Amino acid sequence: MNEKTGMDEINVKAVNAELVNRLSRAITADGSVEVFPGFVLNRRSTPTESSRGVYEPAFCFVAQGTKEAQLGDEIFTFDPQHYMIYTVDLPLIFRIANASAERPYVGFSLRLDPAVVASVMIESGIRIKNENGSARAMDVNAVGSELLDAVVRLVRLVDDKAGRKVLAPMITREIIYRLLAGGEGARLASRRASRAGAHPHARADRALRRAARLLGTSPLGADSKASRATGWSTSSACRKRRPRSSPSEPG
Repeated sequence: MNEKTGMDEINVKAVNAELVNRLSRAITADGSVEVFPGFVLNRRSTPTESSRGVYEPAFCFVAQGTKEAQLGDEIFTFDPQHYMIYTVDLPLIFRIANASAERPYVGFSLRLDPAVVASVMIESGIRIKNENGSARAMDVNAVGSELLDAVVRLVRLVDDKAGRKVLAPMITREIIYRLLAGGEGARLASRRASRAGAHPHARADRALRRAARLLGTSPLGADSKASRATGWSTSSACRKRRPRSSPSEPG
């Protein structure tokens, strides 16, 4: 048992080293790069703070360094051992808490398309547990080995332009499945538009609500703490209110 645990730790270290290497080669200067729609790499060599903005639902992963997201008065910290997920549009401030020229922050964000989430929920048949109906729309959790395996295969596509078109949708679905299987079902089911009739994602949101009903839970609204603490509306459809050509911050 100890030998197996030790080997697992060595494998995790090797995977983390590969992630840092691949991301550092893919983005050699501070900034953000969108590899394909919804998959954004981020690098910073000094601690920084972003401007306030409303961001689309995303899965955020750190390969090296530490990052913080502030929602109202609450701060969420994530690092190579912990991912962050938020499942409704939220007004956030992102900070790079730990970075240097020698060990720059490198990470990525993967947009959570509600239509894809709904499809994976239905096809997987995973029973969503939401006993108290109060799952928060944003949280930080530990990175499991199966999720890490899917993450490294997604990052390998940065160097595989030919394979992206076929493999990226498959691996994205696998990551969503791993999140569902790892206990994020109630949170993922919370993706709902505040004004379904006018929201660009209205059709996908309705599909997500149907999926939630089929699997025995109810979709949840945005974390009300966000609006109470900040006065911002969470109904925005953009990753961040900035020009379309500029990738989102959360990576």
